Amino acid sequence: MMTQFAPLCTGSTNMSHTNDSSIATNTLLAVFEQGGYPNFAPLYQAEGFRVSQVTSVRKAMSRLKKAPPRVIVAEFNYQSDFRDRMSSLESLLAAAQHHPGIRVIAFYERETRPQLDRLLQQFELFETLAYPIEEESLRAALRRAVAAG
Repeated sequence: MMTQFAPLCTGSTNMSHTNDSSIATNTLLAVFEQGGYPNFAPLYQAEGFRVSQVTSVRKAMSRLKKAPPRVIVAEFNYQSDFRDRMSSLESLLAAAQHHPGIRVIAFYERETRPQLDRLLQQFELFETLAYPIEEESLRAALRRAVAAG
């Protein structure tokens, strides 16, 4: 299923920041690797975020280095053929650890919950949402992420 991406929102360059001075409070990085769910960019924008969308963790890591977002929304895609990790999300989480103010929300398939639980023993996720993603659950998670400062 191909999903069209909303254009990158540019917004103002004068942004408020969290305690980690490199993180802009109103930015969200959406990592859309495999998809299979709606494009939530309009919802992110309605919640006041400037949205960047990328289609790979490699591109997300590049964005993370250049301009750390306040929130990252990514997919946990369990990959049994990986030798040294369970999913590419691990690489992104390892990089995000250098910015403690980033809140990561991950989407996952219910049947991969045991593998996700193993990942959670190593890395912290702000919130996890199982497919199918309900807009109200996602909206509530985003609001909790903002409220968490």
